[in-house]
Amino acid sequence: MVPQKRLPKLSVWKFASCDGCQLSLLDCEDELLAVTGELELAYFVEASRAMVRGPYDLTLVDGSITTPHDAELIKRVRRASRYLVAMGTCAVSGGIQALRNFADVNDFIRAVYAKPQYIKTLEQSTPIAAHVKVDFELNGCPINKFQLLEVISAFLSGRQPVVGAHSVCLECKLRGNICVMALGTPCLGPVTHAGCGALCPTYHRGCYGCYGPKETPNPASLSSWFSRRLGVTEDNLVRVFRTFYNSAPEFRRESEAHEG
Repeated sequence: MVPQKRLPKLSVWKFASCDGCQLSLLDCEDELLAVTGELELAYFVEASRAMVRGPYDLTLVDGSITTPHDAELIKRVRRASRYLVAMGTCAVSGGIQALRNFADVNDFIRAVYAKPQYIKTLEQSTPIAAHVKVDFELNGCPINKFQLLEVISAFLSGRQPVVGAHSVCLECKLRGNICVMALGTPCLGPVTHAGCGALCPTYHRGCYGCYGPKETPNPASLSSWFSRRLGVTEDNLVRVFRTFYNSAPEFRRESEAHEG
């Protein structure tokens, strides 16, 4: 009798997020069926009742760390995982909820909850890498499902993922788009990591930066262009860089440079 081959174990964990990145994995549909034939879906609450304990060969983590409970849980997940991938904006940079990092979170709690004394939360929303070692970070809000499949395939076959580091501008060129800034619309495309397929500029909207800073961005130069050529005010320059990746160091520094 031929012994059954042990399939690598994949686990998917959710922390503070909207579930969009996990849904991107489910959106893989036919591709996901092919992948599941090569691995065991050991833990993925969004998709399966299976609760197989670790150790796991590959773990995908969606969401930021915002509570004391999650700060302890991510350490346990890391110990049980051979490779750990931070999946999406929240896991990579803290997400939209990291806007709390610019204020006192207790003010928000008192404004929202009738009995704030029952709320246990951290002062800041932080990325996974602030708590444990991360083997790879996959940008996006939500992530690109084809990039995700590449990451899964790469780690399971023992190679480095091949995910381009260029900006959204290249994707615009590949799609034959007219630059929206030439039409007077502010756009973060020149400093934003590719992966969305230039979705917003294709529909004549400026890029919002939901894939985060590309490698070696120059947001100060872009802000200067926004101000001098497009008439963007200082207050709006702060807002431009405080959306999806508001706590990414490059975007945070630029937003703080225009405060006050």
